[in-house]
Amino acid sequence: MDADVTDSAGPPSDPDHPAGDKPQGRSQEESGPEGVTPQDGVSQDGSPQGDDRREGTSQASNDPAASNEPAAGKESPAAAEPGVAPDLDLDPDPDPDPAKAGSDGSAGAQTWADRPKDGVVTARKGHWLRWTALAASFLVLVAAGTGWWLYKKLDGNITTDTSAAAELKAYEKERPTPVVMDAQNILLIGSDSRAGDNSEYGRDDGGSQRSDTTILLHLAADRKSATAVSLPRDLMVEIPGCRTEDDKETREQFTQFNTAFELGGTACTIRTVERMTGIRIDHHMVVDFNGFKDMVDAVDGVEICLKEPIDDKDAHLELPAGRQTLNGEEALGYVRARKTLGNGSDTERMERQQQFLGALVNKMQSNGVLLNPTRLYPVLDAATKSLTTDPGLDSLRDLYDLVRGMRNVPTEQVQFLTVPRQPYRNNANRDELVEPDAGDLFKQLREDRPVAVVPADELKEAQQDQERKQDGKPDDTGSESPTPTPTYSGSSAADDLCKQ
Repeated sequence: MDADVTDSAGPPSDPDHPAGDKPQGRSQEESGPEGVTPQDGVSQDGSPQGDDRREGTSQASNDPAASNEPAAGKESPAAAEPGVAPDLDLDPDPDPDPAKAGSDGSAGAQTWADRPKDGVVTARKGHWLRWTALAASFLVLVAAGTGWWLYKKLDGNITTDTSAAAELKAYEKERPTPVVMDAQNILLIGSDSRAGDNSEYGRDDGGSQRSDTTILLHLAADRKSATAVSLPRDLMVEIPGCRTEDDKETREQFTQFNTAFELGGTACTIRTVERMTGIRIDHHMVVDFNGFKDMVDAVDGVEICLKEPIDDKDAHLELPAGRQTLNGEEALGYVRARKTLGNGSDTERMERQQQFLGALVNKMQSNGVLLNPTRLYPVLDAATKSLTTDPGLDSLRDLYDLVRGMRNVPTEQVQFLTVPRQPYRNNANRDELVEPDAGDLFKQLREDRPVAVVPADELKEAQQDQERKQDGKPDDTGSESPTPTPTYSGSSAADDLCKQ
């Protein structure tokens, strides 16, 4: 082959450059030997080379038409008509048909060889996204269905006391008028029924009920404090005429407090409390034995501290002294034990009940039970199974709103006390209210004003100091607040029983 012919027939890679001139700006790395670009499989003259290389035939390497130089004696397109761009379709189709690529050696098949692979990846990705979306939708539906089933289950656990609501409506004219609308007064009644599952704790007397424990719970309107006042079952009070289960009318009588529940149930107890305190009861809850046990077990037990060991066969309770965690069965025996603990009085039993309830509240708040759905559900399940409420609290939403309002109350502001009382003058085994202390307490709660509680020994010291100040120390008179907060013997949920 003649060298001059070869140089004059250089590849027309750019029509603006004369044959034989090397285009500027193309690096040596881009162009392989003899002008072949390894990336796209196209020679410098724009001829497609991909198929021949891919097929690996000997014809591709020996055929002069497949080489970068034109065959001897044949004129290149550029030389045939100088200055005119060759009429060759060297640029690949910008949108080649994938179906045709690779079958006929067309430029589209060579230049867009990777496009079918990208299409498969995109299709697989879209397929995977569709399945992911479908799975996520399924999980959402399952979660929603499960949540709805759990809600209906808890909601169905609650028993509604419609008879009490009907009787209270019949006596509406004699009931107190609410003073502070946003405050809530709830009467909590511990049922002492011996029927059914509760018979193991005493004689089954045909299912009759007694109010073993009654607590007036006052929730402040700002929900920054909660005060629980225990009402002794042996407190002598005026009980109004009430309607019994067999639709008979009882007479008004002066007798011990828990007789009201035995005679006329919840409605009679509420009317008795309202007459005694002047406080309008907004809601009520009746809790039985087994519900209390299950609630304690649901929070994995409650920690207490005993100064002395306990061995009470009637309460099914045997415990050593010191710090320990009680399960539901032990907790029930602890709050019900009476004869073998202390002086055997109902007063000391109420104090143990208050301290235990405080420890229960502290356990629920400190362990995040109220904010943890997985831990809250067992508590709600146990509570709702054991609850009988008025129509205003007979749904899970109502109870949740109540609990939500209490969860931000500081534990030191969850206070427990017993109404001021003393042995009844005509029978030392009964109690009577101490006035004006009891009246002052009821007035504070009725008007949603604060009260303070301190341990009994601290209260006694404070009273002695006050008496000394009143016995001839006029210089201290001006230091007293004109409206001091009434202080009573009691405890808070923040108290550590082992540090007392």
